[in-house]
Amino acid sequence: MNAMTKPEQQAVQGHDSEDFNTSNNPSITDVIEARLSRRSLFKAGFGTAGTAVLGSVALTACGGGSDAAPLPAAPVDTSIKLSFPAVAKSTADVLSVASGYTATVIYGLGDPLTAATPEFKNDGSDTDYDNRAGDHHDGMEYFGLNAAGTGRDVNGSDRGLLAMNHEALTDQFLHVAGVTANPRPAAEADKEIPAHGVSIVEVRKVSGKFAYDKASSFNRRITPLTPMQVNGVARGNALMKTKFSTSGNDCRGTINNCGTGYTPWGTFLTGEENWAGYFTRSATDDAARGGATAKSVVSLNRNGRAQGAASRHGWETAGTADKYARWNISQTGTSADGTDDYRNELNTFGYIVEIDPYDKTQAIRKRTSLGRFAHESAAFGKPAAGKPLAVYQGDDSRGEYIYKFVSAASWDAADASPANRITTGDKYLDNGKLYVAKFNADGTGQWIELSMATAAIANYATYRFADNADVAINARLAGDAVGATKMDRPEWCAVHPTTGEIYYALTNNANRKVEPSGSSQQGVDAANPRAYTDAPTAASAPGNINGHIIRMKEAGGENAAATFTWDVYLFGAQSDASLTQVNLSALTADQDFSSPDGLWFSPKTGLCFIQTDDGAYTDATNCMMLVGVPGQVGDGAATTLSYTKADGSKLDVTTRVGAKPAADKLRRFLVGPKDCEITGITETPDGKTVFVNIQHPGETITKANIADPAKYLSHWPGNAGYGAGGANARPRSATIVITKNDGGLIGA
Repeated sequence: MNAMTKPEQQAVQGHDSEDFNTSNNPSITDVIEARLSRRSLFKAGFGTAGTAVLGSVALTACGGGSDAAPLPAAPVDTSIKLSFPAVAKSTADVLSVASGYTATVIYGLGDPLTAATPEFKNDGSDTDYDNRAGDHHDGMEYFGLNAAGTGRDVNGSDRGLLAMNHEALTDQFLHVAGVTANPRPAAEADKEIPAHGVSIVEVRKVSGKFAYDKASSFNRRITPLTPMQVNGVARGNALMKTKFSTSGNDCRGTINNCGTGYTPWGTFLTGEENWAGYFTRSATDDAARGGATAKSVVSLNRNGRAQGAASRHGWETAGTADKYARWNISQTGTSADGTDDYRNELNTFGYIVEIDPYDKTQAIRKRTSLGRFAHESAAFGKPAAGKPLAVYQGDDSRGEYIYKFVSAASWDAADASPANRITTGDKYLDNGKLYVAKFNADGTGQWIELSMATAAIANYATYRFADNADVAINARLAGDAVGATKMDRPEWCAVHPTTGEIYYALTNNANRKVEPSGSSQQGVDAANPRAYTDAPTAASAPGNINGHIIRMKEAGGENAAATFTWDVYLFGAQSDASLTQVNLSALTADQDFSSPDGLWFSPKTGLCFIQTDDGAYTDATNCMMLVGVPGQVGDGAATTLSYTKADGSKLDVTTRVGAKPAADKLRRFLVGPKDCEITGITETPDGKTVFVNIQHPGETITKANIADPAKYLSHWPGNAGYGAGGANARPRSATIVITKNDGGLIGA
């Protein structure tokens, strides 16, 4: 199998696969060495039976909706069975969806968001990404509109807003002849910077089919240059002061937005993931800051910005204007507080950001009390009147942590339809307690508070925290201090709408070793128990190649619980892998997958949608989306993995595996085009329409090959009839809309 890692997972692209956690937090069990023989390659054929190949037509927009009061939540049927036929694995440059469903492209990179913006040429000459769809479509949420299109309708299934992340770039395709090396031309930087961020775009039905409305007054872009407000514990803190905001109360822009969240009061949360790689600092910056042990240097190193580290795109070389200078975070000024340079600029990124998609006049908030790290999604626990809210979060880097924020305010059901949504967010998200998870070998776990009230934090010798703002800004260091469990890249999290159990996608971890070497590697433990060889290019490099999905149950079902129980819902694996060491969930060829990333529950049906971002199984199949009917924590059994150490001694690791999925409880629903990631999913309130994002098809491209379409790995969605370019089109990230041909619920 092909173990090539996608460029966005490489060091130059982001730190989700880098290793900045050098703490000595203990594993649950002793570290071990596995001597697993390389298993045979998967040799199943790639049929097309039971699939429908995506087509698309030109789209225009208009339509109606409904303006109704909120309906009571329908009970979720946990005994539901999947009725669609499994989609076969495929390496073709098409998008295939289960038979009985139709998938259509609705919104792609570069699509105009105003009536005055020209149509996208897709030849590298397009400009004005402040008024176009950005690149690398990622997490998104649907917000219903009333029939008149004047405001919110939580039941609006015919008309609504998609709030969508644009995580990163396949930058070569944004320019006619590809990317110019440093120093970067300002014209190129001025396209790349606003191609990041967030889109708000109106979608509505036209003759029974969804289309986006490029002339909607709701449409807007939020980019790395959009002014924002710092809220929460770090507002006005010394670590947030910059040349842009000498008060530390404001900041500028959001970047590398990945997962999302939908608040109980109807706003959009977006997570800033691999933000550190966009910045550079000089090779002598440590000395300017006071040496290697200076607090700011310790913080920068822990967050992936060692001195001399190159920035991802080199925007700081595009000119002397402030919008370029901010990407150089070296200490160049003479002030004591950093108000004459951008030495603190990195501290203004790495948060959950709250946006009211309905109201452009409301200031966007960075919610610093939820902590700073490589954020994926933010999932709310089930709200209960009179009790605190919980927000679950993951830090997507190797060996990083799982977090929970518990609000100081108790939930008031009247706040589900507040007069001002964004200030309601102030009420619940600016004050509370931040926790980090520690998993025990016996299937239990603890939430450890991250605050100065925790002795291990107040007395941490590696980094002397000044106050609770410092703790939130440096949540990773606080997690180190209290001995949190290092996990296998916590990606998206999701909460089951009925049981309230919390699920985390642990994508993979090449540094999960049976005998760790150096501080950046982690030993196997009960919650991260696998280290095995798999792909041809990693035949002698064991790790958690295919990832797994862990789930947690709060004690007493309480959001504010201090303890939890856990097991593993699914272990990603190739179907013919060892049932005792790798394929612990006994996946079949209709269910097998690798590298779970996106994770989402339908509020209507309770079905679990699993999306992959994989580089370990791509010789057999492109990335995919599966649909599952999950059970609950404890529905399986304890399983012991037996390893042999390098010295020949034995060591067993016991984990907890959920019930093995029956054929009607887990199936492959969709397979994407070549070289893509499947990420981002949301649905209309009636559960009959699902929106899914196809990110970076054909992202593997060099400047030398940009002029030769024959060398593109993908031409999707142009080869499916969407947009300019046809069969030779430059590939584009795009949103698809999926409906069931009989008009029924998706997946059921």
